[in-house]
Amino acid sequence: MLRKFKIVLSLLVFMGMAVHAQQYSGKLKIEKLADTSLNSIGQKIAYPQFKDPKVTMCKITFPPGETTGWHKHLIPVFSYVLQGTLTVEVEGKGTREYKEGSSLVESYDTYHRGINKGKQDVVLFVVYLGGDGQSLAIKK
Repeated sequence: MLRKFKIVLSLLVFMGMAVHAQQYSGKLKIEKLADTSLNSIGQKIAYPQFKDPKVTMCKITFPPGETTGWHKHLIPVFSYVLQGTLTVEVEGKGTREYKEGSSLVESYDTYHRGINKGKQDVVLFVVYLGGDGQSLAIKK
């Protein structure tokens, strides 16, 4: 079961990876979105061991000036900026900006917050790898 979970995860996260034409038919355009073993603050990516794994995918819209508030994740979280520019403040690690078309592997067990400092909505596509009732985020 864990092996199937990892396979599904790999397909979701890396479905944008460049592949050889023989793997798919047609005229698909495939772009690599992420290819890393480290998250946004340099932590090694680790997959949790859950008895009942669960993948949650969300589209999150930040109106101008909106923030997530300070929070952390105890599960792997992968985000893609569909629209706008997201500013992420990471406790003790500084601030980073992610523009439209950027992807990020979010920090693990480290407080951070996302902020829309722009004048248009920021829209994210987010994949959470959880299970066993684990919260998607823990507020500070």
